[in-house]
Amino acid sequence: MDVTTADNRPNLGQIVQVLRGREARNFAIVIGFEEPHFVWIADGNQRKVDRPKKKNVKHVQPTNVVVEEIARVLNETGRVPDAMLRYALNQYLLKHNIAEQKGEYINGQRRCD
Repeated sequence: MDVTTADNRPNLGQIVQVLRGREARNFAIVIGFEEPHFVWIADGNQRKVDRPKKKNVKHVQPTNVVVEEIARVLNETGRVPDAMLRYALNQYLLKHNIAEQKGEYINGQRRCD
């Protein structure tokens, strides 16, 4: 399967999980694209909108969640506030009961790696 086609690429405003690199297992939101197979991601916290991370689409796992308000704001203005990204990610993590930060407990075991 070729992940570089437009059909398989994450959408603008979609929440993704980083699979590779220093930020592996963290969640972020797609805020832009760079052809042919890169996306720009930010989380509003460690990775701000002013300094988004360029990631290969093969190194991110899209979730089923697209934050429509963020996609709308990005299409209208081209920018989104960091607070909006943080809020959307926090709501997603709370809803799915996911501990994001290192050192937190998952299923009774401390996540330290």
